[in-house]
Amino acid sequence: MTYKIFIDGEEGTTGLQIRERLEGRSELSLIHLPNKGRKDPGIRREAFLSADVGILCLPDTAAREVVSLLDDVNTRLIDASTAHRVSDNWVYGFPELSQEHKGLISSASRVTNPGCYSTAAIALLRPLVCGGIIPVDYPVTINAVSGYSGGGKTLIARMEDATLENKIKADYFAYGLGLDHKHIPEIVFYSGLNKRPIFVPSVGRFRQGMVVQIPLQLWSLQPKPSVKKICSTLKKFYSGQAFVSVANEVDIESRLALLDPEELNNTNRIRLFVFGNEEYDQIVLTAQLDNLGKGAAGQAIQNLNLMLGLSETSGLEC
Repeated sequence: MTYKIFIDGEEGTTGLQIRERLEGRSELSLIHLPNKGRKDPGIRREAFLSADVGILCLPDTAAREVVSLLDDVNTRLIDASTAHRVSDNWVYGFPELSQEHKGLISSASRVTNPGCYSTAAIALLRPLVCGGIIPVDYPVTINAVSGYSGGGKTLIARMEDATLENKIKADYFAYGLGLDHKHIPEIVFYSGLNKRPIFVPSVGRFRQGMVVQIPLQLWSLQPKPSVKKICSTLKKFYSGQAFVSVANEVDIESRLALLDPEELNNTNRIRLFVFGNEEYDQIVLTAQLDNLGKGAAGQAIQNLNLMLGLSETSGLEC
């Protein structure tokens, strides 16, 4: 059987990645619109109606408008925007969220694809909050650096085109310093916290890749967990998962001096680390991933595979 897929916004950063990763798969047929039809609501609605699954790679407002056009139909959707991340009747598209979550995605008509920072933060926090190691009201701090492709076409141009008046010269910059980043609501909701974390994102002069870090003072947690306990909790939670792994002692030791945010580029993998110092009762939970892979396009394809009843790993490097 061949499934029809329509990517609304296939010319954007995430849309292009999804299209490139789906092209050539014999079980899938991509619906493409002519240039003049890409902004026509009627033509787009017809494309969604003819598709088995529609994937929205649009700004939040545009994604909401499309969903409102499809309220009366049963077209299955994956939304890569932030618009529906904590909305009722949408299933959060992080398949490893729980043992039952892949089944929920498989049967869902509406799946909201997580953000890149959110995927990493939730992957680190949820097992420890659910396991009672991190209290739900713990004052969590999240630090992160991403490749500039996460900012879409505008930021890509400002980083790559030296002729622009508003070009960015810096090799690194922080942003979101108003402490109101759009990923925070989903991080709070799906990690199990009931207090907003402090989240400080930043961008480096590399196109894609990401490292997310959450420092913890072990002495502040009661009962105080060991580094080994935290590692074993993460490993048990993600046991048997194809795309989420927890680094072993050798992997951790080899990256103490340098952790490369680009190491997992072009894969759908996310690797979790627990860098700890028992003497000082301190650890840094760390996630490494491709912000366009498990953080965007790769995860959308993983969700698509589940929704179509295909192998979860089809078309994805794990």
